Amino acid sequence: MKKKRVECHYYGRVQGVGFRYWAQMQGSKFKLTGWVRNEYDGSVTVQVQGTEEQIENFLYGMEHGHRFIRIDELKVSAIPIKEGESDFRVTY
Repeated sequence: MKKKRVECHYYGRVQGVGFRYWAQMQGSKFKLTGWVRNEYDGSVTVQVQGTEEQIENFLYGMEHGHRFIRIDELKVSAIPIKEGESDFRVTY
């Protein structure tokens, strides 16, 4: 199956609520690679790589699985594949 990579910018109640660790759990659950980090403006950036279906499942899980997270806005854009990545991690 063809892989793709997307960058997601999440806005809302996404810092101080376990969002990054939830993203890491979802990334691992769906066997994706990438990373997640907090931004200085209060948003969170995620880069995730996998199949279309894996990424769709990840995005759904991020919006519907954690009771403390509130996503007010999500911007998703396709970006180039990153070769050699082997896991999904929290970065700082």
